[in-house]
Amino acid sequence: MATAADLANEWQLRFQIDHPQWNASVRNSVVAWLVGNRAERLERMNDRQLQVIRQSIEFRYSILQQRYLGVSPETAYQNLIRRLGSLVMLRNKIQTWVALSRDRRRTVVDVVQEIVQELLKSDRHMQEQMAWIARCTSESRLRNALLLASLEEYCLRPIRNQPLLVYRFVNYLRRSQKGGLTQVPTQELVRIVSSEIGDGDSDDSINLLDSQTVGEYEAREAWEEQQMLRLDVQQEFMAYLAQKVDPLAAQWLKLYLQGRSQETIAERLGIPIDKVYRLREKVSYHAVRVFAFKHSPELVASWLGTSLQEHNLGLPPAQWQQLLESLTPQQSQILHLLKEGCSIKEIARQLEIKPSQVSSEWNKIYLVAQSLRHNS
Repeated sequence: MATAADLANEWQLRFQIDHPQWNASVRNSVVAWLVGNRAERLERMNDRQLQVIRQSIEFRYSILQQRYLGVSPETAYQNLIRRLGSLVMLRNKIQTWVALSRDRRRTVVDVVQEIVQELLKSDRHMQEQMAWIARCTSESRLRNALLLASLEEYCLRPIRNQPLLVYRFVNYLRRSQKGGLTQVPTQELVRIVSSEIGDGDSDDSINLLDSQTVGEYEAREAWEEQQMLRLDVQQEFMAYLAQKVDPLAAQWLKLYLQGRSQETIAERLGIPIDKVYRLREKVSYHAVRVFAFKHSPELVASWLGTSLQEHNLGLPPAQWQQLLESLTPQQSQILHLLKEGCSIKEIARQLEIKPSQVSSEWNKIYLVAQSLRHNS
């Protein structure tokens, strides 16, 4: 069983190899930040939970390396705002809100900066992170880099298949309305965001304006649970690739998920770069057309929040309606029966067609839904 000391030793070596130019003080501070105050929790974790912790550390480390370590505070802050402002879902909501308000000189950057400042001032998790970073290092420039990396990781955490920052924008919007800052008519808010998100026909919905409910979904336990589900998908897909496609494809996926470039993967696998690109296309094909659809649809859909019964294939109401309008009468029947939980064989028997025809039509529906999600 791993301990905090074991993790620290692993990352001491990793950081020294990746960044030999930094002294021991910086290395110790970064490793302490990465591992966190986890000593007691690590002792109680099983192997699966430890693997999730390792992945979360890897993710934080990649964020720190890519945008914050070794750059000036001004550049680091610009990198954070640019990264958060690039979230399509958030940017669209902010642009709609600004367009409806009287203060139309505001930009997405302005609003993102205000939300970030609120997080730093009032969010309990970020307050704890700042306290921990202060214990890790007294060097102001490094503190700044660690804080911005923590902010990015926190804002990108998936909550109900949306980044946490989107929920923070909703809370910010509510406070702005109460303060009379934007002069957006109350009835127009529905054009920006519904106050409730529901899972299709389910009665299980959450109110985005209920801070207590949102707070529950922001809890670390929920995030780690989703990470464990994500890990299940990765492991099963890699096993599928190794058995059904090509062992090299599984190795490619493992390296790709570590953030390696195609050139680095070619070097690690000892194969030409053109073969690496063919592996990438092969993995992409099987992920979309075979594994997610035929092999383990429930596992992948649950992870991605795109299940038919619970999430309407991951489509918001407008896109779900767009999908329904694009279907043929037969496809509409198949979709309706699948949503009710009928199997492929049961649907084929009811519609008096072959199961292979049902599968073929369902495949077309799934790909249309996927295209709508990617275009949103």
